Amino acid sequence: MDTEIFNLRTFISAIKVYGPWRVGLELLFIGFFVYMIIRFLRGTRGARLLKGVGFVLIIFYLLMQLVAKDFQLDRIQFLYGKFLLFASFAVVVVFQPEIRRALMKLGETSLFKRLSREGNDDIRAIVETAHFCGRRKIGAVIAIARDTGLGGIAESGTRLDAEVSAALLNTIFWPNSPLHDLGVIVSGGRITHAGVQFPLAESGDLEQQLGSRHRAAVGMSQESDAVVVVVSEESGDISVADRGALTRKLTPDGLRQLLEGTLGREPDVRKPDRDESSVAQTRGAAAPAKL
Repeated sequence: MDTEIFNLRTFISAIKVYGPWRVGLELLFIGFFVYMIIRFLRGTRGARLLKGVGFVLIIFYLLMQLVAKDFQLDRIQFLYGKFLLFASFAVVVVFQPEIRRALMKLGETSLFKRLSREGNDDIRAIVETAHFCGRRKIGAVIAIARDTGLGGIAESGTRLDAEVSAALLNTIFWPNSPLHDLGVIVSGGRITHAGVQFPLAESGDLEQQLGSRHRAAVGMSQESDAVVVVVSEESGDISVADRGALTRKLTPDGLRQLLEGTLGREPDVRKPDRDESSVAQTRGAAAPAKL
């Protein structure tokens, strides 16, 4: 009890020396920093890891304050210091995906990002394919790469290096085609790989009724900065996964607007003679060409 009273008096004395406004500002800054970390990790695997690490550190801190100092357990205190040093390195390893994602997000702020001048032909083709597959309840997963390359993940697939077109995407995802059951990677306006196994998100990150395609889409968006379009084979719903968050039940027009905004593209001002729905329906009348 005397130790706790002494620590409290020391804390009050420190406030008087440094000034209440200065201490309050520092505490406010630290609280805001911790809040931003928790908000960034919310809904990710890192959030559960953070709770576990925080619980262990609190237990060790209480053990040190209530037991080790009173009984002069010098070896325990020595090991506690080594444990904190080890924990600092372990945090970097354990939270490596979250740290990478934070740095990628920082690099995409308005200070570093400029509006892309690329055409929207790839977006139009992807929207048309999503509508085509959604109407027929054909499963599809398309990852659109941004700044981070996906070469390591794409190694599991088949290299294509073909221009993005709705006809080719429809052919790839057509049932019983050799590459229909896995993901497609689009980068730089080209279909670089098909039949790619995307990393799966943990089952706790999604609703139970969502299947492996949605887990693959969310997992891909967690492991990279790619934007992933997924079409449900059961319901035909169109969804987009970005940074671990899943936006569901999109219309073709809503999908186009979301992709343009997320990828930093200029809005498509082209006015086609027929809307995307009629185009997809017309093309869907015939079976896709063979690979």
